[in-house]
Amino acid sequence: MSASEVFDANAARYDQWFERHHIAYLSELLALRAFVPCGGRGLEIGVGGGRFAAPLGIATGLDPAPAMLAFAAARGVAAVRGYAEALPFAAHSFDHALVVTTLCFVDSPSRLLAEARRVLRPGGRLVIGFIDRASPLGRDYLARSAESTFYRDAKFHSAEEVGVLLESAGFTIEAWAQTLICAEPAVIEPVRPGYGEGSFVVVAARA
Repeated sequence: MSASEVFDANAARYDQWFERHHIAYLSELLALRAFVPCGGRGLEIGVGGGRFAAPLGIATGLDPAPAMLAFAAARGVAAVRGYAEALPFAAHSFDHALVVTTLCFVDSPSRLLAEARRVLRPGGRLVIGFIDRASPLGRDYLARSAESTFYRDAKFHSAEEVGVLLESAGFTIEAWAQTLICAEPAVIEPVRPGYGEGSFVVVAARA
């Protein structure tokens, strides 16, 4: 079963993760908010249920799983079915793009980034949020991946690897940030610069 089929078959279960781990989710959202532009035309690649696109004001979301897109549409996101490696949009269509916990699920991260660069206007911003493979949470996910419905076939990346992928795709990295120093925080965590401590890492780059 492909990753999109897994998410399509378990959409409600995945969407409920954000309710069960609400503080961690809000910590991630706060970290992303610092870098996602408030204006302009935005796209989330791998939008899932729209849990990030909707509160961050990103109008358009793409995902291969119809059941996930139904959640996104219910949250006011213009839901488009498609794949990250072959975006169904014209070149230079968006001012900014967001990718959250999606790199680990695609067949070709480099192709995703090439497509993101294609659909961004020159100078447009790409914001990526991901679980750092080298972090405590990343190592835990790897250790338990065989028993996980969602992460069984995921390929996690370290911050250094994501940086290399971005630069190889022609992006210029602007900033790094991190949160979830505690995997299950009791309060919303502040955003810290850099990476190496937090399990959830955000990187902002320009096309």
